[in-house]
Amino acid sequence: MSVPKTQKAVIFETNGGPLQYKDIPVPVPKPNEILINVKYSGVCHTDLHAWKGDWPLPTKLPLVGGHEGAGVVVALGENVKGWKIGDLAGIKWLNGSCLSCEFCQETNEPNCPNADLSGYTHDGSFQQYATADAVQAARIPAGTDLAHVAPILCAGITVYKAIKTADRKQGDWICVSGAGGGLGSLAIQYAKAMGYRVIGIDGGADKGEFVKSLGAEAFIDFTKEKDVVAAVIKATDGGPHASINVSVSEAAIQQSVDYTRSTGTVVLVGLPAGAKVVAPVFDSVVKSLSIKGSYVGNRADSQRAIEFFSRGAIKCPIKVVGLSELPEVYKLMEEGKILGRYVVDTSK
Repeated sequence: MSVPKTQKAVIFETNGGPLQYKDIPVPVPKPNEILINVKYSGVCHTDLHAWKGDWPLPTKLPLVGGHEGAGVVVALGENVKGWKIGDLAGIKWLNGSCLSCEFCQETNEPNCPNADLSGYTHDGSFQQYATADAVQAARIPAGTDLAHVAPILCAGITVYKAIKTADRKQGDWICVSGAGGGLGSLAIQYAKAMGYRVIGIDGGADKGEFVKSLGAEAFIDFTKEKDVVAAVIKATDGGPHASINVSVSEAAIQQSVDYTRSTGTVVLVGLPAGAKVVAPVFDSVVKSLSIKGSYVGNRADSQRAIEFFSRGAIKCPIKVVGLSELPEVYKLMEEGKILGRYVVDTSK
């Protein structure tokens, strides 16, 4: 395939600086990399943190963000095997790991201390052509709708792994906090597809209708409910067996410790900068409560998350906008006005 020398991208040179839609060179794949013509890229809340630079891990600068890129392989590094030109491939948050440390050897490559992260330490998918490590790049089945699969490459994989981490039995209640957002809307669907009952928490009647349309049996509107904890416990007849916190509200995360039932599991996913979770020791011991952090999935989790989508169990509620409109999407994320997932079309 013919590959141009330059391309359109959104890039920033300093954290919090201007998001520039401009021409930049097309990257050349290293021996272990593939070059992907990115057709669509989902926009994740992590992209906002990368731009702001408010996490403890510094970004590379200048940086092209994005880590939910879906496209077509157009070039191969000299050492790459198992890929061919024309394959559909995905760019994930985890771009590469050492594959030799104790974490990589035990299938926990996202926890590798030398992990390379797309759209953070490695230029990501908010460009028309992006490189990806051939081992970690996601394999997308031929004929897949690339716009709709894009959010699966981070949001879908992340919530699938979080639900796995909760380790509950089918028929148990799962509470999704931040249910109307990009992660939450997918978490509801994965939980339903995996055999759980779902209750969602978010703010606003529009989000309530949206959450229920995705399969949640109950919805708690925190803007109207005076006692969210009591409402969740009542709706689930004793509290959910597990709580998946994709919300970036520290208060919402704290509430989940209170409403999760005895022997239940609180799973931390969302990463509000500087937030802390405080669990009363007495209550946590008496309730035999587990609090777990869940990061992104490994290669097997990634393929399983994509399989759920491929067989129609997951529908991605998306709104497609042009890559040039990305700064406006960031503004909506800052204001908490995102419903579902925004996906950028790199051709616009």
